[in-house]
Formats: sequence, structure tokens, C-alpha cells
Amino acid sequence: MTSLLQPQKEAPNGTYTFASRPRPVQNRTKYREPAAEQSDGQSNYGNIMYDRRVVRGNTYAQHILPVAAQPDPIEVQRQQESRRRSVARKRAMEQFRPRTPEALEGRKHIDVQTELYLEELNDRIEDTSVECQTDAFLDKPATPLFIPAKSGKDVATQIEEGELFDFDMEVRPVLEVLVGKTVEQALLEVMEEEELASLRAQQRAFEELRNAELVEVQRLEEQERRHREEKERRITQQREVLKKEMETADKIAARAFAQHYLADLLPSVYTTLREHGYFYDPVERDIETGFLPWLMAHVSNTLEKRYVARAVLDMLIHDVTQKRLELFQQMQPHDHSTQ
Repeated sequence: MTSLLQPQKEAPNGTYTFASRPRPVQNRTKYREPAAEQSDGQSNYGNIMYDRRVVRGNTYAQHILPVAAQPDPIEVQRQQESRRRSVARKRAMEQFRPRTPEALEGRKHIDVQTELYLEELNDRIEDTSVECQTDAFLDKPATPLFIPAKSGKDVATQIEEGELFDFDMEVRPVLEVLVGKTVEQALLEVMEEEELASLRAQQRAFEELRNAELVEVQRLEEQERRHREEKERRITQQREVLKKEMETADKIAARAFAQHYLADLLPSVYTTLREHGYFYDPVERDIETGFLPWLMAHVSNTLEKRYVARAVLDMLIHDVTQKRLELFQQMQPHDHSTQ
């Protein structure tokens, strides 16, 4: 028994893992294919006895590490060292292996046969055709019916007319029962129809009474609704009247309070406004704003001219006085000299 083995990879921690790539199921023929056709793909076939996934021996004595357990670092290092040495050994063997020297320029190496007996090499594979004729398939015959074999002996007897029973006499109780059951069923059906008719009459009377009661209830509900609407309308009107009366009373009270409050306020307000110049005489205001400023400007201009004239007169008097003083001072030494 063989199984398809996929290339396996060992985890970094040294534990064995298996992973299989999903692939579609191939169409298998009825008979086993030759080994050459089975080995066309890259799949490796092996014996299940050498598959590492198959547990052999007693499973109770096996020491299985949990998934989360940490491997022994010394064991991991030893495995890595052994793999490294094997890879180095393979590389060294490849380097020391004798090789064919490189071909000269313009030439190339070809494969030749070194066996004792030469064999013709051809790209076309030789094949032969073999034919074999088989007999035609026959239709399977129909399966016959299964008839069990008879057991025992056949016995016959003869019965004359009137020996077993009298039909007219024996059928009478059966007819009486049938007629009685038929009449009883007919009576039951009639009584049921009469009961159904009475039930329909009672139902019609009940529906008429219910419809009349529903009409009366609707009339009473409509009347109650009209009364309620009328009541709400009257209450709304009364509330509006009371609201208007309260507003009128508030307005009258506010007007009386305003008149009482403004009776003493108006004279004081007029007096204050008059004092601040809001109420004035037009002639007086015209004199104050037009005539008095013009008069003051002319008076100040006249006074300024008088001040200038007095200043000029003072300067003339001062100059004349200075000149007289200088002249008097010059004449006084001459008088002393003449005496």
C-alpha cells in the first residue's frame, strides 16, 4: 500500500511538521496505470510502513511534548550542527569530483555511449499495435417469477344448493340493521338541518339587535362628542372674555397709576428741561447765540485796538522820555563847565 508524500520541512525547533498543498482530485481509471505513467509528475511515492506520521509500537510509552513546550536548546544546537556538517560534506564532495574540462572555442560537448554494446538512440519511441477481439455482450434474460413449491394434498368437496344457509332468511337481520341505520342517519341529518336553521335565525336576530345597538351607540357617541365640543367652545369663549376683562382692568389700573405718577412728574420734568435749556425763548436764544457773540467779538476787537494804541503811545512816550533824558544828561556837564 502506497501513499503520496509531500516534501516535508522541519520547524526551527526541530519538531516534525506536515503540510499538504490543496490540489484537485485526479480522474482515476478503473485499472492500475503503469509505473512509468505514474511517475510523470513530481510527486514522491513511498511505503506507508516508512511514513513518519504512522505510529508504531505501544503509544502509552511515548513521551509527547505539549505544543507550547520549549525544546531543549542543546538538542536543537546538535541537530543544526549535524545538518551544517552534512551540507559542508556534500559541497566538498562536489568540488573534488572530477569534471570534464571545458570545450574549446567553437566546439561543444556531446553525450556518447561508453557501454560494451552500442544502442541506437532515436527520439521516436518504437511502439507496436496489438488487437484482440472479444465476444459481444448478450442481454441478461428476464428473471422468472418465484413460485414456491406446493406442499400437501389437494382436497375437494361438493355443496348442494340450500345446504349451508337460506339467503332470504339470513339477509333479513342485515337488511333491518342497514334500514334502521339509514333511517336513523336520515333523522339525524334532518334534525341537524333544523338545528342549523334555528341557529341561523338566532344569529340573524342577534346581528340585527347588535346592529341596532351599534347605531344607538354611535348616535350617543356623536351626541356626546357634540356636547363635549360645545362645552369646550363655551369654556374657551369664557376664558377669552375673562382674559379680556383682566387685560382691560390692568390697562385701566396702569393708566390711573400713570396719571397719578405723572401729575407730579410733569412739572418737575418741565422745570429740569427748562433749566437745562431744552425749553427757551427764540428771541433770547437768538440774542445769546447771534447778537452777544458778535457784540463780544467787536468789543474785544475794539479793546485790542485800544490796547495796541496805548502800547504804541507808551512806546512813543518812553522813547521821547529816553531822548529827553539823554539830552538833559548831555547838557548838565556843559552847565557845570560854564559856571
